[in-house]
Amino acid sequence: MTHILIAEDEERIAAFVAKGLRAHGFDATTVPSGEAALERVERGGVDLLVLDLGLGDMDGFDVLRMLRDEGYELPVIVLTARSSVTDTVTGLESGADDYMAKPFRFEELLARVRLRLRAPAQSARGNVLVHGRLQLDLRTRRMRVDDTEVDLSAREFALAETFMRNPGDVLTRERLLSEVWGYDFDPGSNVVDVYVRYLRRKLGAEHFDTIRGVGYRLVDASA
Repeated sequence: MTHILIAEDEERIAAFVAKGLRAHGFDATTVPSGEAALERVERGGVDLLVLDLGLGDMDGFDVLRMLRDEGYELPVIVLTARSSVTDTVTGLESGADDYMAKPFRFEELLARVRLRLRAPAQSARGNVLVHGRLQLDLRTRRMRVDDTEVDLSAREFALAETFMRNPGDVLTRERLLSEVWGYDFDPGSNVVDVYVRYLRRKLGAEHFDTIRGVGYRLVDASA
């Protein structure tokens, strides 16, 4: 069973996240401090870490840097009340795989957990997804079309990442809802179509094929 460690000193939040993860089939353990988190990871068997930055004994950034410096490549999702751009960039550049600000919706956290567990561990040199003219940097969360940087919202980035990890595959609307939004919408919802339209506007419509009645596929527009 997949084991998720939650380093969070607010007992109510830690219990809430752990209960939700267990309800979806994960094995979840909570620890209240950075030192305890480091010790638990060092014992082995942790597949993903949900890490709060405001731990009582040390800053979460320090925990993250220590893990990366020691060679641990397990996915880390930072969960914190700090939501400034500076903190977000610092977290990602320190080695976080994802960054969520409190308050948060559990469904979105669950979607990000599932996405990170499916993805292979990214090394410092292997954090850029490339397909045709598109480049997606998972650490800095920057998207490029050729040499032009494109600003994406958090949801657009998650959708783009899902496409980039599955180039050429036909992705159904149901799969995209599950992986990016993490819960089912009304079957009549057009949220996937709306966000694919946003990506087409920003990245170029030629990168996305519509498979009528099914979903979408990312194609190599440079071919």
